Amino acid sequence: MKKQYNFNKDSFKFAENVELHDHKLETKPLSYMQDAWIRFRKNKASVVAAVIIGILLLFSLLAPLFTPYTVAYNDARYRYLLPKNRLCYNLGLDFWDGCKEKEVTKELFYYYYSMGVETGHNAVKNQEYEMEVVQDGTKKTTYYRFRLDTYQAVGMMYMNLTAEEYANIQAYQDDTGIQVIYPITVKSKRPQANQDNSDANFWYETVMSNGKTMASLDENGNYIDIYRPYTGEYYDGYTSSVRVEGEGVYLYDYALPNQTGYQVRVNYYEYYIYNHTVVLQDGIGEPVFIFGATSFGQDIFTCLANGGRFSFMLAIIVASVNLFVGAIYGAIEGYYGGSADLIMERISDIISAVPFMIVITLLKYHLGASSNLWALLLAFFIQGWIGMAARVRMQFYRFKNQEYILAARTLGASDGRLMFKHIFPNAIGTIITGSVLVIPGVIFSESNLSYLGIINLSAGNITSIGTLLAGAQPYMTSFPHMLFFPAMFISLLMLSFNLFGNGLRDAFNPSLRGSEE
Repeated sequence: MKKQYNFNKDSFKFAENVELHDHKLETKPLSYMQDAWIRFRKNKASVVAAVIIGILLLFSLLAPLFTPYTVAYNDARYRYLLPKNRLCYNLGLDFWDGCKEKEVTKELFYYYYSMGVETGHNAVKNQEYEMEVVQDGTKKTTYYRFRLDTYQAVGMMYMNLTAEEYANIQAYQDDTGIQVIYPITVKSKRPQANQDNSDANFWYETVMSNGKTMASLDENGNYIDIYRPYTGEYYDGYTSSVRVEGEGVYLYDYALPNQTGYQVRVNYYEYYIYNHTVVLQDGIGEPVFIFGATSFGQDIFTCLANGGRFSFMLAIIVASVNLFVGAIYGAIEGYYGGSADLIMERISDIISAVPFMIVITLLKYHLGASSNLWALLLAFFIQGWIGMAARVRMQFYRFKNQEYILAARTLGASDGRLMFKHIFPNAIGTIITGSVLVIPGVIFSESNLSYLGIINLSAGNITSIGTLLAGAQPYMTSFPHMLFFPAMFISLLMLSFNLFGNGLRDAFNPSLRGSEE
């Protein structure tokens, strides 16, 4: 039975005819990426980290374009050279000038000082030094302190040349006025010690003092040369007007004829310039290594840039492949669940249970020593996608039962549309953050494997940061610059990527969309 209500018509009145409309938005709408960018900028540490990553990436990509050296370049005579900057050297600064502080006794000081006396290429920087006499009981020892120019400390060397090479160097001398070949020394007057007898830097008379080779000076404290006098006994082939004794004067022999041509004494610094500019014509001129040289005589600046470029390329390729495979695999697991999820999870568990070191070792032995790069790539591809798949699976489990997903399914959306149009965009923050953090992980793993010698990436024009660190490790105390630059590069890279990843995580977090903090 319906209940009836009695209303008085006077209780009703007409509503006012007022037009209803929405208020105009006071602010402009923001896209998802714009909102993420605003949140990312508020994290100052992440912004600084992004700048550092950009600088390291630009260094890796562009630095090899501005240096004439390559990874394959090496010069055994110029090993362990210290970092040298032309500007600092030309300004006479005791910083970044390729020199190091040296304190030696008289025997070794005379050895270095004599190089500048003979050729003008001063191993003792500017021929400036300080003396200190130390009294130890009844024994007095004189110590000499100076800055040793590591680029000039090589000095002279004996070299066997063909007749054509000998003539070409003399023609270069006449064209430039720069002396490369110096008078040969008398064999019988060379130092008696075996380790010094073949050293071309001993152009002066010496005596043995306490088992060491010591310069024998005249009464005025000058060196006494042991150049071979010119007697016309044989033709030494030296016709250049650039000579020690002056143009047109023949006082010394400049070469000893042998079966291949001539044995000569050359200033290696000048010969290096001649060989690269005239003979090889490879764009290398005066030897200057801005980050110094390795134990193999390689340019650290070039090797570090190429190693960084290789590491970035390797990490980006691995991260991209793992993102593609892991996203699809994890999406199928998380969306369908049930038996499909159970079977696929067991497969990933089995693969991840095998230690990475065993995987890469087996691949290395199977592919051979010449395929270290392929072994490294396959090892990362085999196991690298598992972590990404787990992240995507977790996000799909989180979002697949949300109301908007149920509404879309009710309206007839297909599984593919639900997975990649509705669920995947909401998980993009975690996925991007995970992908970015894969990059430093790959670089660090590759560096560890190279450092330990498990993977050898030093063939041809390929090198890695781990290889540089491994090569520098024995020289930590004597030549710390060899370790400093690669260690600084990878340290900045790892720290910056972690801070950058934290910023991305907050920026792409959907729950923070529109937040002020």
